[in-house]
Amino acid sequence: MKIEVGSYEAKTKLPELLRGVQAGKRYTITLRGEAVAELVPAQDNSHFDAVEAADEMLAFMQTRKPVGRVDLKALINEGRA
Repeated sequence: MKIEVGSYEAKTKLPELLRGVQAGKRYTITLRGEAVAELVPAQDNSHFDAVEAADEMLAFMQTRKPVGRVDLKALINEGRA
């Protein structure tokens, strides 16, 4: 369910709109009648798996060539100038 809400109303009734979002509603926020934003439920991040992320990172690193000798201290000092 998508509902249009003016920006002023969205500002003054944000807690009520958030409760609606928790209930599954979707809002289009308008400014002078033009849609400018969508207020929708956040994606569920519970499927995030740290082990899987680490495995993907290692696989990515193995496909890249080594950079060679890098002076980390010099790079750090460059950022402190």
